[in-house]
Amino acid sequence: MNWDNREELLRRIESDLLDSLDEELELEIEDRTDGLPAVAGAPSATASSNAARVAYFKELFRLQAELVKLQDWVANTKQKAVIIFEGRDAAGKGGVIKRITQRLNPRVCRVVALPAPNDRERTQWYFQRYVPHLPAAGEMVLFDRSWYNRAGVERVMDFCSDDEYEEFFRSVPEFERMLVRSGIRVIKYWFSITDEEQHLRFLGRIHDPLKQWKLSPMDLESRRRWEDYTRVKETMLERTHIPEAPWWVVPADDKKQARLNCIRHLLSQFDYSEVQRPEITLPERVRHADYIRHPVPEAMMVPQVY
Repeated sequence: MNWDNREELLRRIESDLLDSLDEELELEIEDRTDGLPAVAGAPSATASSNAARVAYFKELFRLQAELVKLQDWVANTKQKAVIIFEGRDAAGKGGVIKRITQRLNPRVCRVVALPAPNDRERTQWYFQRYVPHLPAAGEMVLFDRSWYNRAGVERVMDFCSDDEYEEFFRSVPEFERMLVRSGIRVIKYWFSITDEEQHLRFLGRIHDPLKQWKLSPMDLESRRRWEDYTRVKETMLERTHIPEAPWWVVPADDKKQARLNCIRHLLSQFDYSEVQRPEITLPERVRHADYIRHPVPEAMMVPQVY
């Protein structure tokens, strides 16, 4: 795609901003998908695009309802699951993780996003800092990046030696087989975007003050080393795609499609069923004649500015 076309670039950036606004709408509109607000002046705010947004929301909410059923089944049957999300910077991993966890109980489904290892952790067995975050019975753990950092950023940026890199490939299949033998489901997703799409998303982050925090010096360097990341990604998928824990590639140039496709596929990986909940009856509030509610001191009140 020719990014010298300024009009097309602006249209794509505006479209990306519209998608960002939709993120904020999702929790508020629930299943009320009629009358979605448009963005004034945005070229994508047409009748057809709004219809597509309505269809997206309806399907997202349907899938999220299924995720709630999956959560209840996991907790009730004491399942254990690890779901790994990998991909290039700005590939949309965080977006799909947000939609998966949006309506779930964090005690059942939690996200792990570890920072770079500290000096002590660098001297440990490589997988050691990930082990404490593995699920107990009745839990799902979503890794926003994982032990596959060694096969990606650490390799590209020379944060590990050749020997450490090769040892990772010797160890990771056995490590994951051990997890599976222990009763943990291991599901691995790679979010795949094109060179042009990452370029657009980085531009969107540069020009959006609310997203500039997402751009680190490492992210910018990864943009320069696109081809290096491609080579190590291909090696990683080839050497760690095992029957017990295969890789699943999610085409992610279209964020909304990627979210729906990934969630639908995730649901298909479990033979879950709806858990019948007992009927809930709200108990009567107990009242005592001598109960007196004391007023809160004015100095403790949050100012009612709005």
